[in-house]
Amino acid sequence: MIFHQLFEHESSTYTYLLADETTLEGILIDPVRETMERDLKLIDELGIRLLYILDTHVHADHITASGHIRQKTGAKIVLSHASGVELADILLKDEEELSFGKHKIRGLMTPGHTNSCMSYACEDMVFTGDALLIRGCGRTDFQQGDSHRLYQSVHSKIFTLPEGTRIYPAHDYKGHTSSTVGQEKKLNPRLTLSEDGFVQFMANLNLAQPKKIRESVPANLVCGLEGEK
Repeated sequence: MIFHQLFEHESSTYTYLLADETTLEGILIDPVRETMERDLKLIDELGIRLLYILDTHVHADHITASGHIRQKTGAKIVLSHASGVELADILLKDEEELSFGKHKIRGLMTPGHTNSCMSYACEDMVFTGDALLIRGCGRTDFQQGDSHRLYQSVHSKIFTLPEGTRIYPAHDYKGHTSSTVGQEKKLNPRLTLSEDGFVQFMANLNLAQPKKIRESVPANLVCGLEGEK
């Protein structure tokens, strides 16, 4: 499989490009507007025919490039059916799959950071969005966040995958690129707590709001095509 992990520095966001080596059919996960041209150039250089653009949730810290990439490539935009994004082409339900070449990617509903959070499992990898970060997790104090739901999502959907499954999150702020289910089950300081302990921990984070939340959320509800709906 062709695999690229790409980084956007301002929001510390990872974008992932996956493609079948034979058919060159591909998917792009969590593209960012500021790095759209870089990603499109790579897709063109590799000769990839982009089939799907997947967002893991309605982001609050950056604006998705999904709408503009759809205009340039014809790829279909995919989000969770709980996202409320009317301009998406496919609103995926839990355990539904999409194919690209000989590969399949499966949606796993993992709400808690937001209602719209969906992780995507593909072979020995899982793209967890903000539901599970490396030694951390997404916050639960806005966008329908719910600490109980997040804890249950991670434990029932992600931590039940094979322990060697590689975890690729939507963000990392300390230079890490991936982890595994087994490592996070043992070493994640938040998700190794009891559910009540986790809820109490999350209630006391006292974080500032994301700098771009007021512009990002409305824009991402229309696939980054604000003013073009």
